[in-house]
Amino acid sequence: MRDSRLQDTLVLHVLGARPNFPKAAPVVNGLADLGIRQGIVHTGQHYDALMSDVFFADLGLPEPIANLGVGSGSHAKQTAALLVGLEEVVEREKPSLVVVYGDVNSTLAAILVCAKLGVPTAHVEAGLRSFDRTMPEEVNRIVVDSLSELLFATSPEALSYLANEGVPSSKVHLVGNPMIDSLFSALPKLDPAPVQERLGISGEYAVATLHRPANVDDPAAAKELVDAVLGVAEQVPVIVPLHPRGRTRLAEAGLVDGPRMRIIDPLGYIDFLSLVRGAALVVTDSGGVQEETTMLEVPCLTVRMNTERPITVTHGTNRLVTPASLPAAATVALAEGAKTPSGDLPMLWDGKAGPRIARVIAAWLQGENLSPAARNVVGD
Repeated sequence: MRDSRLQDTLVLHVLGARPNFPKAAPVVNGLADLGIRQGIVHTGQHYDALMSDVFFADLGLPEPIANLGVGSGSHAKQTAALLVGLEEVVEREKPSLVVVYGDVNSTLAAILVCAKLGVPTAHVEAGLRSFDRTMPEEVNRIVVDSLSELLFATSPEALSYLANEGVPSSKVHLVGNPMIDSLFSALPKLDPAPVQERLGISGEYAVATLHRPANVDDPAAAKELVDAVLGVAEQVPVIVPLHPRGRTRLAEAGLVDGPRMRIIDPLGYIDFLSLVRGAALVVTDSGGVQEETTMLEVPCLTVRMNTERPITVTHGTNRLVTPASLPAAATVALAEGAKTPSGDLPMLWDGKAGPRIARVIAAWLQGENLSPAARNVVGD
């Protein structure tokens, strides 16, 4: 695949929030294996070291060529700061392609900047839909997919969603899930015992991750969620690595440290997944955690009305619940355990998505197209 036409190319990866890093690492490694020059732009959307910096070490990512340090803020203020910072980087670096990941504001801002500057973009994790436009992430997904030149889908249903939105099939490639690549690579390191010992955990426990705006921004919704999680804690101790977003609101609603409820700082990639691997149950409103628990065969209750990852429900251990139904659902999940048949993982969750994406990008940089039809799976 090495070609003289690749010598003058540059691929930029825009990463800004915790979920981006494990999706990007397999793609970065795959492009490096093909000898393609690349760089990482860290927007600093997640600015806490435990939310971003530790992921570079845990996943072996190279140091970023730029760190914008935009920090938090309203959607408008954060996106505006991202637009200004990313425009400067893209104009300076003149990349041949910018690769974005997921559905965070950094991803949206990068797509808008590149569209205005005429720089081609690729979207990893294209075609996910919750069909709930009250979610900021859903709006980001739709805009990003409509402006991307290359769209990398992680699951088959994404193909039909993109087709229904009028995305040309020649742009879409079904490649599998690079987040699962990172999890495959990390599996030998995922030992629950050291992190349990460090946290003073013994016996059965649950892990909860709570941060989605619909759950934490409104005081009444936050109170309902906290009461539901406290209902779970009556059955099993709950460990909560608490995202900075919503921390104050959840504390005001009663989510405080206690004998049955351990509130801890966010964990690095390896430590968090090690903790999850040893858990009897996970309660979450995150997207990526639904996928990770599916592979790790840990029962997962997602406190949302919908999910952009339905494959985790049909193939995995995941179940959608309301706050009102959460305690009863936890009782059932704790009694039944994981339901995923051993080895039965969704299509293309095989640890090879990163190299597939890299081959498509390399071919595109050389003026080729590996996938004449969107429904053709990119081969190994």
